[in-house]
Amino acid sequence: MTRVGIVGAGLIGRAWAIVFARGGCEVRLVDTSYDTAQAALGLIRTGLRDLADAGLLIESPERILGRIAMGADLAETVGAADYVQENLPERLDLKRAIFAELDRLAPAGAILASSTSAIPGSAFTEELAGRGRCLVAHPVNPPHLVPLVELCRTPWTSDDAVQRARALMEQVGQVPVTVEREVEGFVLNRLQGALLNEALRLVAHGYVSPEDLDRTVRDGLGLRWSFMGPFETIDLNAPEGVADYAARYGGFYDRLAAQPLPDAGWGHPVVERIDADRRAALPTDALTARQLWRDRRLMGLLAHKKDRAARGE
Repeated sequence: MTRVGIVGAGLIGRAWAIVFARGGCEVRLVDTSYDTAQAALGLIRTGLRDLADAGLLIESPERILGRIAMGADLAETVGAADYVQENLPERLDLKRAIFAELDRLAPAGAILASSTSAIPGSAFTEELAGRGRCLVAHPVNPPHLVPLVELCRTPWTSDDAVQRARALMEQVGQVPVTVEREVEGFVLNRLQGALLNEALRLVAHGYVSPEDLDRTVRDGLGLRWSFMGPFETIDLNAPEGVADYAARYGGFYDRLAAQPLPDAGWGHPVVERIDADRRAALPTDALTARQLWRDRRLMGLLAHKKDRAARGE
């Protein structure tokens, strides 16, 4: 598959355009907002230059940008596509409407994927004639810097669609995982939610400050998790691997699950405290600059991992 149609040229759509064009695909984007469409190519050009400066491109930004164009309308954008990535706002009515159009306009063999963060694919594809080719391809923001993609099946998504989507993601340098059954939040957000909910409880009940909680993840768990998953982590944290770890510490984790801290919840006053602490450390008008800093740090980490992989380490 080499022809990709991208619906929605906002932050996620533009990042997807970089991913696919960088991977050698011909990309067409479309957006109903004239201003968003007009700004898209310039913002993509800037993103590609940043990647080049970080040593993360094997071609020039201009050559990659040459594989990206704005479509005049939806029909032109997806009419010859092998794969379509939808990136509209998180509204079920919008998803249903656009997927009905995509099913009508895209070639019969094209895969239709959504970037939705939370809506199950079955909620907007059940009535489609071509529902077997539909799935969720949930990226991590920003997808051109964080390569994981969750390929989430619906009850009727075909094995062929999943296999072809997975092959395409691997072809363009992403890291696909298959979510075999629909579950709210998919996998990544459920893991993230478990950590965030425990973090809220620890701060709300006075065990740690928001700043030190962030330090615990940033300079502790996060260092290992930047190159190992949790199962590999524990496999290396006991002399004889996972089974040994479970024998040593399983009882402790069972007690944590059976006797959790009192719930804090996202309506708890602790959220206001955390926000106040964050605004004291980072004013609202500095968020965009900090996001750019984050992206540069991610590029540095990607460059390091790329170098280590090239060395076979």
